[in-house]
Amino acid sequence: MSGAPVRTTCPYCGVGCGVLATRTGDRAMTIAGDPDHPANRGRLCSKGTHLGETVGLAGRLLHPMIGDRRAGWDKALDLVARRFRETIARHGPDSVAFYVSGQLLTEDYYVANKLMKGFIGSANIDTNSRLCMSSAVAGHLRAFGEDVVSASYDDLDEADLFILVGSNTAWCHPIVYQRIQAAREKRGAKLVVIDPRRTETCEDADLHLPIRPGSDVALMNGLLAHCRRAGLIDQVFVDASLSIPEGFWDVIGQGGDPWSVARTCDVAPEALLRFYELFAAHPRTVTLFSQGINQALRGTDQVNAIINLHLATGRIGKPGAAPFSITGQPNAMGGREVGGLASTLAAHMGFAPDEVARVGRFWSAPAVATKPGLKAVDMFRAIGEGRIKALWVMATNPAVSMPDAGRVRDALATCPFVVVSDVMADTDTGRFAHVRLPAAAWAEKDGTVTNSERRISRQRPVLAAPGEAKPDWWIVKEVAARMGWASAFGYDRPADIYREHARLSAYENDGTRLFALPRHGAIGNPAYEAMEPMRWLDRPFADGRFPTPDGRARLVPVAQAPLPEPLRDWPLTLNTGRYRDQWHTMTRTGLSPKLARHRAEPLVEINPDDAARLGLRDGDIARVATPQGDSLFRVAMSEGQRRGEIFTPIHWTDRQSTGGRTGLLPRPLTDPHSGQPGFKSTPARLEKVAVEWRAFLILREAAGRAGLPPVLWATQVTVAGGTLYELAGAGDAVALDGWLPAGARIEASDPARGTRRVAVIVEDRLAAALFLTRTGELPGRDWLIAQLDAPQVAPTLLAGRPPGAMPDRGPVVCVCFDIGLRTIAAAIAEQRLADVGAIGKAIGAGTNCGSCRPALARILADVGRTEETIHAAG
Repeated sequence: MSGAPVRTTCPYCGVGCGVLATRTGDRAMTIAGDPDHPANRGRLCSKGTHLGETVGLAGRLLHPMIGDRRAGWDKALDLVARRFRETIARHGPDSVAFYVSGQLLTEDYYVANKLMKGFIGSANIDTNSRLCMSSAVAGHLRAFGEDVVSASYDDLDEADLFILVGSNTAWCHPIVYQRIQAAREKRGAKLVVIDPRRTETCEDADLHLPIRPGSDVALMNGLLAHCRRAGLIDQVFVDASLSIPEGFWDVIGQGGDPWSVARTCDVAPEALLRFYELFAAHPRTVTLFSQGINQALRGTDQVNAIINLHLATGRIGKPGAAPFSITGQPNAMGGREVGGLASTLAAHMGFAPDEVARVGRFWSAPAVATKPGLKAVDMFRAIGEGRIKALWVMATNPAVSMPDAGRVRDALATCPFVVVSDVMADTDTGRFAHVRLPAAAWAEKDGTVTNSERRISRQRPVLAAPGEAKPDWWIVKEVAARMGWASAFGYDRPADIYREHARLSAYENDGTRLFALPRHGAIGNPAYEAMEPMRWLDRPFADGRFPTPDGRARLVPVAQAPLPEPLRDWPLTLNTGRYRDQWHTMTRTGLSPKLARHRAEPLVEINPDDAARLGLRDGDIARVATPQGDSLFRVAMSEGQRRGEIFTPIHWTDRQSTGGRTGLLPRPLTDPHSGQPGFKSTPARLEKVAVEWRAFLILREAAGRAGLPPVLWATQVTVAGGTLYELAGAGDAVALDGWLPAGARIEASDPARGTRRVAVIVEDRLAAALFLTRTGELPGRDWLIAQLDAPQVAPTLLAGRPPGAMPDRGPVVCVCFDIGLRTIAAAIAEQRLADVGAIGKAIGAGTNCGSCRPALARILADVGRTEETIHAAG
């Protein structure tokens, strides 16, 4: 059962890569990059490459549920509509809220926004995009007058200097990183990375500035002050296109000498001066910024400090010169276009009276919201306080992803009515739902998304929606109809919604709003189906005009806020972020066996000096605590961590781990302009947790168990043929026996060494393997995992290795081709490989998405140093 490739769009980050998906079975497909899509030109990252492993039905929500009982669509939708109507009638429109997601398509977003802001009459609809890029939105509005990203991927092909600020681009936006690397190889473009951590993105950079967290405004203001002293201000552009408030240069110049800036940022003065020199020498500069800038308590000021620098030096609206906000979700931009944020209305309009009236006329809406609604953190605070009494969550998991997630769960538990539309049956948020509605997943969705460079692409269905799953737009429009507004939501297909969205963008738009899709207001169904990727604005600000009343951009005076000193009880600073091969809370990537092997556990990364001071060793279990809560992590030493700072990933939830819950830890404090939480600088402490034993358990899929073993530390990941659990505990090892399935047992124990090894055989095949040690080392997992699919049991099963010698490939480095560290090191040494390109030619590593190329460079250097040492000793 196969067909022609379907041209669709990847559902992960905001790069918006084109995908060719070919159906090969009922729930199976092959995945390739679309060579004709301008965003990726055929390349895919590791996550996109393995999308085919995530489209099965494991864990899917297939039917509407009221409480724990299956219900028909009519009964579930009638209940949702009735409860929302009753709540509004008793408590007013602001007593209800929607919390939506950048995983929605633009058409889904549009219908939800229209229902809440136009017909319910409240702006209490916010999105998880608030957590990742709302500071960029606020900065664009302050500077440009409209939320317009001023760069495109074409600029990456023409820039001579790339500045990456607060972005581990090699991991989080690998295709963008490869485009940057191509420009460096072809034209000698320079790369500066500004990040407190030494990430993989820094490995091959011309300069890494490991600045103190939160000192970005001082850095950018210092550079701008230097540009003014050095005569690098573009006075012609300033006079023609900028509005400069009185006293702006006084604010910028405060503490702007290089030595003061270096001291504030905690970097070497010579490194700072090198940064100044590179900026001065390369007018074609693109500054890319992401979560490290946005997720801060002064994120909007940090955004404007970057934009100020580009505006004042005229590095905007020109080929290869622009500030570039790169978004984290596939349709964060589409949500911004339709007004998915509580602080905007629709089609890049706000809540000015004339804009409210305009949208009301277009929608023929009875009660358009007249003021911004509650942003995400305030929304869940209002739920906890009882001010919001009915909540609808769509395509997101705030019980995990919100800061101070423990209080978010408390709020959800007390909310009188919670609706969750989701793909998965069991999520941390879904457990609080009174009604769960089965939504279509990525491979079943039909609509459009907009990527980081303003490019609209089609997402097309590859598979039929399973069970009773329905598109999000359909679910919302059915509820709207039951609330009395059927005629205003009479959509039959996504194209109907897209046309309306396009008409609104052009409605009474005399050019004051740059976002406009006038040619698509009457697009026919066949043209919509065949739509090619297109940018709705090719080169913003090329004419030096901006969408402000006077046509000038604003320089915004921003000053460096005082930086906090370490607290006695909370001496460390916690930073949070993503892993290369995982996505959000792993409801999709967690289904892929290959993606799980890069980082199989939630780690707390710490500088070795701090670890030594705290008595921690690599691989220990440690408790990360903040004033909001605590959770357990596996310790990982990292020279890339600044002293006094630690890092944890955002992906793990109660579904996959007894620890690793990063969302518990950050403070619910937000930027005063954008409302975006400050995930990057939470006061914390770290302490070792004593364990008596370590173990791993492998279960064949048919023998799988719900939940996690009841021990101190348990983390699960999907592997080929089953599930792998990494375990540790103190006095609770006996609980593991209850997790072994029935069957014939082979067992070996060594009380003196504290080891125990058990294999369970069912129908002559391995069903489970438990390896436990109190003092020694555990064998590698890969060969044992492979035995789940072996036709017969190997005689050396309890040894944890095959008969005879077999090379250990080591930890997986290249996930795209499943290549381990030892395989790579052996190839380098045996074949005398001299560079990363040679490694790719020899064994394929790094030739697909390229996100492992920094790691390959590091391995290459390590092998070279080892050989030099051997040669010197000989």
